[in-house]
Amino acid sequence: MNFRKASALAASILALSLTATACGGGGDDEDGDGGGSGGGGGESITIGIKFDQPGLGLKTPDGDFAGFDVDVATYVAGVLGYEPENIEFVEAPSAERENLLSRGDVDFIVASYSITPEREESVSFAGPYFLAHQDLLMRSGEAVSSVEEINDLTLCSVTGSTSAQNVQNDFAPDADLFERGTYSECLTGLENGQVDALTTDDSILAGYAAQEQNVGKFELAGLELSDENYGIGIPKDDTELQTQINDAIQQMVDDGSWQQAIDENFGPANYETEPAPAIAATS
Repeated sequence: MNFRKASALAASILALSLTATACGGGGDDEDGDGGGSGGGGGESITIGIKFDQPGLGLKTPDGDFAGFDVDVATYVAGVLGYEPENIEFVEAPSAERENLLSRGDVDFIVASYSITPEREESVSFAGPYFLAHQDLLMRSGEAVSSVEEINDLTLCSVTGSTSAQNVQNDFAPDADLFERGTYSECLTGLENGQVDALTTDDSILAGYAAQEQNVGKFELAGLELSDENYGIGIPKDDTELQTQINDAIQQMVDDGSWQQAIDENFGPANYETEPAPAIAATS
């Protein structure tokens, strides 16, 4: 797969475009060819994102896409030579991300995708572009203050996520864990009392807590249970694409677009993010 880098002028135009749209997400291209076999020229690129993560990757009722991951994906695609209208976003559930890449259904994935040694056996990563920490989202007034207390809770997380694995293997092996297909399903269980907490990355939890319909209902426990370095998933051993995306991420940080996207997407939740992490050396 060969991608061309945009010229400096094109990159500048992209940054201005992102500023003008307040880092808004790109739209779904239903007329595209569904593949990314080169830059620009009306061809499309297919990118996997989450559809149900407020603040990161959310498909809105009118069919648009919004969130930090969407902004990162749009910026990177622009540096690779694709206009926003030529981006086709497809849903990338946690349990399907490796399959989407191995089948060639997507060109790359930007979907709160933590870099782990296990995943690197089947896919490669560019980045990281964001550092999150696993935490708990609980009903207001019910937050726990220590890791030990988590073993007494009924938790919910998403099938195929590192968060579910961490619960079982690391900090709360005695907790009851329900695994669901989406975080929205877990949030419903938390709201109706079926579970005591939703556990995943604090960035995801902050997005849910900040939604207008959820304000005052939930709160983060404030426990940094793990370090989750988000990477951009790419086909295994595609070092050329890895280098191009790493360069695009660094450009996004250097020109201020990364911080602008952070402020736009996480500012309303009063969520204090970590600084942009150092990009790993291309393997």
